[in-house]
Amino acid sequence: MRSYDPDLTPSWKKPKAVPEIPADPDLVVEEVTTGFCGAVIRSEAGTVTLEDRFGKHRVFPMEPRGFLLEGRVVTLVRPSAAPARPTRTASGSVAVPGARARVARAGRIYVEGRHDAELVERVWGDDLRIEGVVVEYLEGVDDLPSIVAEFGPAPDARLGVLVDHLVPGSKESRIAAQVTSPDVLIVGHPYIDIWEAVKPASLGIPAWPSVPRGQDWKTGVCHALGWPSDNTGAVWQAILKRVHSYKDLQPELLGAVEHLIDHVTAP
Repeated sequence: MRSYDPDLTPSWKKPKAVPEIPADPDLVVEEVTTGFCGAVIRSEAGTVTLEDRFGKHRVFPMEPRGFLLEGRVVTLVRPSAAPARPTRTASGSVAVPGARARVARAGRIYVEGRHDAELVERVWGDDLRIEGVVVEYLEGVDDLPSIVAEFGPAPDARLGVLVDHLVPGSKESRIAAQVTSPDVLIVGHPYIDIWEAVKPASLGIPAWPSVPRGQDWKTGVCHALGWPSDNTGAVWQAILKRVHSYKDLQPELLGAVEHLIDHVTAP
């Protein structure tokens, strides 16, 4: 007769089951023993490679209960199959697989700097290529009226401009008011720098710190958050890697860019 050996371990001492999560690329997790937090860039042979916000890579074994996902203990497992082709672009538009880029329109979208252009490309790049819209950066808006005059906007060559810190009474608002062409649309967001348009939660920080007036904003942010302040370009690239879609951006920027695209592409 087969003996029965009951499990007498109290239920409160038994380890709770945890979910098994596929280690898909860009999944952000924290390794439980080291506290290393990063996005999955590769999983193979029972290991997973994470990249933190500064581009540092570390390899960890995919052990049971080895990671935290949004504060919950999970077990990472290798993805069972290749991820499905996305049905939406990063901006939330319906994806058009295999669509060719349209010949560039005469109209343009101008943004203040390289970081602005890279963020717009990151989220709206697919849409802009299909619409044939080129984005260029200005390195500031001090000379915006003369730049607009040189461009020569017209009904068949509309111009859209995205301005940082476009709030009443700012220098930027006074410059924008000097441009009165009906074929130019100037919109902006309230943030001092485009970095701030990225949601803090997407970067794993509680909020963007307040930087005293007169101090360089990027440098002040890096000091406050413990990020390296001697290479803000590298910090920006680490921030940009954490932007995967429109969900990682503040609504003030989303509305502004969508408005510009509509203006430039309107028939």
